[in-house]
Parts: sequence; C-alpha cells; structure tokens
Amino acid sequence: METKQLGRTGLTVTKLGYGAMEIRGPRVWNGRPIADEDSERILNAVLDSGINFIDTSYDYGRSEELIGRYISHRRSEYFLATKCGCTLVDCGDHDETPHVWTRDNLLHNIETSLRRMKTDYVDLLQLHGPTVKQAEEGGLVDALKEIQASGKVRWIGISSYLPNLPGFLEPNVFDTFQIPYSALERAHENLLSDAAATGAGVIVRGGVGRGEPGAGLGAEDKWRLWEKANLDELLEEGGSRTGFLLRFTLTHPAMSTTIVGTMKPEHLAENVRYAEKGNLPADVYEEAKRRLAEAGEGPATV
Repeated sequence: METKQLGRTGLTVTKLGYGAMEIRGPRVWNGRPIADEDSERILNAVLDSGINFIDTSYDYGRSEELIGRYISHRRSEYFLATKCGCTLVDCGDHDETPHVWTRDNLLHNIETSLRRMKTDYVDLLQLHGPTVKQAEEGGLVDALKEIQASGKVRWIGISSYLPNLPGFLEPNVFDTFQIPYSALERAHENLLSDAAATGAGVIVRGGVGRGEPGAGLGAEDKWRLWEKANLDELLEEGGSRTGFLLRFTLTHPAMSTTIVGTMKPEHLAENVRYAEKGNLPADVYEEAKRRLAEAGEGPATV
C-alpha cells in the first residue's frame, strides 16, 4: 500500500488509514452495536491489511478501550492518533459528548486515553474542534506542549474545519491538521493545500462521502450531488462509487492519509483494493472536478 510522510512529523503513514469511530458502539451519536469479537476481528484485519495509521478519540464511546484490549500487543505495528478536549457524560440510555476546553481536561483526557489503549504514549494528540477563541482562552496549545514535553505524546495537531481552520494555520504550531473532505464535500479542498504549505501533515476525514446511500449522516443529499454531476459515467468497468470517491480523495496532492471507518472486514478489503489502485488518472480527476463544479460543488472562497 502506498505511503506518505505525515508532514514535519516524519512518520511514514499509509495513505489509507483507519477511523476507529465506527466501533464506538450505540451509546454515542447513534452508533451501531458491535460485538466485542467483531471489534477484535476488524482491528486485527486493519493491521493485517498493512494499514499503519489508526485515529480515534476520547469521546468515541468504547473505541479506545477496544483498541487497548485487542491490538495493544501489536503496538509497534501502527501509529496511534487520538483527540482531546472531550467528555463523555452518562445520560442514561446514551452518552453526551460536550467539550471542556481547559488544561485540566486535556490532562485528564490523555491519562485516560493512555490507560484505555494500554500504551504509554500516542503518536499524535489532536484538539477536537475548538474555535480559535476557545483555544486561546483555554491555553490549549500550551497544554498540548506540556503533554508533549512529558513524553506521553510525540506530535500535536488539531481537527478543524471552516470557519475556524484558517485561524489555526497562521500560528504554525500544529504538526498535523485533520480536515473534512471528499469529492462530494469540496469546501476545504484548497485549505488542504494551505495546511500542507505550513509543513504540517494533512489527515482527511469523510473521504468516502459519508458512506453509501442509506448510511445516514447526511449521505442522501451528497449522493444526489453525485447523480447531478453524472459521475457514474467516469467509473471504470465494475468500479464502485465509494471506490471512486476514495481514489478521488487519495489523488489530492496535499493529503497525507485519509481515515476511513468500517465495522466489516469485507468493506475494509474493498477499501484496501481501491487504495492499492492509487490515484485516479489525471484526465478522470480533472473531469470529475469540472463536473462537480458545474453541479455547484467546489472549494469554498475563504
């Protein structure tokens, strides 16, 4: 599988990563139930496939716990990223996940995450979506650097999006940026390049357009965009829509890795198969962007 350097971190990551939000369980954000043995199966299948970058978060339900339980013995085989600024609040039949942007909460987050994942360090700790004002008022960058100096974190980053993202590019303090992007959500397309220009690694989330039709998470509106742009005409014989979307994301020259989540080994195998095909042909890539722009989907003007 193709690899790329994650910006100034120097980490060589597979361009296809694994997003472990999918194994969070049903208590958070209407996640789907997953049996422990199925979590064990998919996490080990990820590593067996050659993927070496796993992204999770303090507030992804049981995700961190399951990573610790089932693949901590393979810790040398993967780079581990998690997020902070989060909480999990028991509300009876579900958990709420309000953010608390304080130094104390970030310190609590990393200690809890390390314990859950049965490791003494994570490769990347990311702020989980604060505004610029929240980051400044909470002294969050200083807190991240304090955690980094302790050796519990190797590199620091942020998961962000418009309108907040441009304000985080200017100080040039983050080693990575996690940014939403796909062919069907191109608003951040130019910001991926802006982030990479700072020397940071670029992690794409949502790179397969929020899943197949019927998957929820706003997917239906996005697939109507696919139809409007007539992208089926650009599929190779026997190719799938999600496979095309994955390759479109992988073709963006500024991205380092894209985190794609799944609970099913067969879907993982399909993602790996398309990732191994590499970038879209240049003419197909440009034609897809042209059609999407005509359908009203292009980069945001910042």
